[in-house]
Amino acid sequence: MTKKYWLMKSEPDEFSILDLKRVKVEAWTGIRNYQARNFMRDEMSVGDEVLFYHSSTRPPGVAGTMTVASRPYPDPLQFKKSSKYYDEKATKEKPRWMMVDVKFQSVFSTYIPLQVLKNEVKLGNMAILQKGTRLSITPVTAAEFRHIVKMGEK
Repeated sequence: MTKKYWLMKSEPDEFSILDLKRVKVEAWTGIRNYQARNFMRDEMSVGDEVLFYHSSTRPPGVAGTMTVASRPYPDPLQFKKSSKYYDEKATKEKPRWMMVDVKFQSVFSTYIPLQVLKNEVKLGNMAILQKGTRLSITPVTAAEFRHIVKMGEK
């Protein structure tokens, strides 16, 4: 199976790259967009590499890397009535929302703001840089992943 590459967003005040560094492995809960869920459920595999993107912050940008550490499984928050991610239509027999575990890989020595990514000609086709793209999980190419990692190691 071919390794794939992803960008996954998190708000750093909820869960940051430094939080992941501290805990090492974390369940990526709370995804409530069908396309993002489908990426996790149908396309992610253990060992896939991921850019950790800090969203809803000033400035948003890529903070480091992680890897997919589990096969997809039902997000337990969909069943928890007290959770903001509760889904009354989800059942244990037919869960609607899936997740994966992610494992810390690295914190970049250089944080890469969104505006810097936009200025990189080699990254012009990245989904996150396209107007109107708001998905919390998007695929990236191997070349895009490697280029961003190089930028973050400077």
